[in-house]
Amino acid sequence: VPVFLFVAAPYIRRYVAGGRCKSTARLEGKVVIITGANTGIGKETARDLAQRGKVIIACRDIAKAEAAAGEIRAETGNQQVIVKKLDLADTKSIREFAEKFLAEEKELHILINNAGVMLCPYSKTADGFEMHLGVNHLGHFLLTFLLLERLKQCAPARIVNVSSLAHHGGRIRFHDLHGEKCYNRGLAYCHSKLANVLFTRELARRLQGKFQRRAGFTANALHPGSVYSELVRHSFVMTWLWKIFSFFLKTPCEGAQTSIYCAVAEELDSVTGQYFSDCQPAYVSPRGRDDETAKKLWSVSCELLGIQWD
Repeated sequence: VPVFLFVAAPYIRRYVAGGRCKSTARLEGKVVIITGANTGIGKETARDLAQRGKVIIACRDIAKAEAAAGEIRAETGNQQVIVKKLDLADTKSIREFAEKFLAEEKELHILINNAGVMLCPYSKTADGFEMHLGVNHLGHFLLTFLLLERLKQCAPARIVNVSSLAHHGGRIRFHDLHGEKCYNRGLAYCHSKLANVLFTRELARRLQGKFQRRAGFTANALHPGSVYSELVRHSFVMTWLWKIFSFFLKTPCEGAQTSIYCAVAEELDSVTGQYFSDCQPAYVSPRGRDDETAKKLWSVSCELLGIQWD
């Protein structure tokens, strides 16, 4: 068995690594925002895109973000890797980030909603939202709303939402969105990832006007794969299992490939409302294709955030 594993190891790793983004597209004169890009697949996405154009790392932990940005600047030679404060668990922080960004930057072409939390013990955001729903869905929903007009002005533009295969296990429980009646940290993560898929679907539908089609304004979601990262830090068991089976998990660089693909691949210029994995279209669960649920989630999200988005 050890001999077999030694011989098979390169092939196993190649299979686990999955698809790679082969696009060499440049982003000169273009601006990218990546949330949660101080670690994991967000950092690797920023590292790649910094070789192509200007990247803004939007993170809660400024010290970690500056360290990541400094590393990327040194490696790529691109000094246009900028850190801005953003706490997706606080709508005040999201609004402050958007206000400062819009005042300081005149361009925005790609928004990658990458940040996320997973397997958190029950807790709520500053606004009283269940943490998974609040950060993974509502925070990015509000951020996208606040930046949408700038993206339209700079079209062609892309919105990329990092979801997960876990959306297959999710349900939108409108009667208990914040898990106050029943809470399971694993299912809460699944529910939020389903919300990402439904948000992408409804956003793409709403962007299907003549202007957006002509300008190439798209919104797509993706599954990055099972990645060896800090995302499971809230679960001792998952952290332990991740270490044991790390050989069978993607590296953060491998996990970033589909995010990069959705952000730059030329063949996706007019592709919108889709879900990708390993740099190719992937199967979406029936719940992720439910247009009525997507519309209701949109409406409820607007109500929770106190915004009007028609």
